[in-house]
Amino acid sequence: MAILTSKQAEQEAVLTAARLIMAAVTTSPKTRGVSSISSVLIQGEEKDRLALAMEEQFSKKGRRLESFPRDAQNIRRSAAALLIGVKGTLPKKPENPLNCGACGYSSCAQFIRAEKKRGEDFTGPLCAFQVMDLGIALGVAAKMAAEFNIDNRILYTAGAAAMTLGLLEADMIVVLPLSISEKNIFFDRK
Repeated sequence: MAILTSKQAEQEAVLTAARLIMAAVTTSPKTRGVSSISSVLIQGEEKDRLALAMEEQFSKKGRRLESFPRDAQNIRRSAAALLIGVKGTLPKKPENPLNCGACGYSSCAQFIRAEKKRGEDFTGPLCAFQVMDLGIALGVAAKMAAEFNIDNRILYTAGAAAMTLGLLEADMIVVLPLSISEKNIFFDRK
């Protein structure tokens, strides 16, 4: 008779839940019925590379956000990390534009012609509807993780570092680390 320890089961549970969460991200509601959302799951060496990149982001000249090294430790202690990103530098259905102006341009045509450039963390400008889709996908992912009793937290900092590593083809990435432990590692953070 084989014996399965709780630690082994917990790691398998995180990976199973992550796959189901990725499916939920794919099927989450999208504005105008068009998706530019994608996701990848990292663990092991890739997860450690992400944590190191977060610490390097913190070390950048003039960039002293204390949350980068703190969140890097959370990434290291997590079983896996789900990267969720959006390609948002084009509007939804440019052939039938909404021209809402939320991007800062008076029309989708002006937005399309605008120079796209990388800031410290992400590429912009971004279509507000694309960013809304990312927010919806993140909410669905966090809710699904909670339903599976997998501790999680939405991390901007990890997304910024993931952009520098090119772990996901996206203009904006946010990361959802996943953990199972006796105490939620994301709760009492310093």
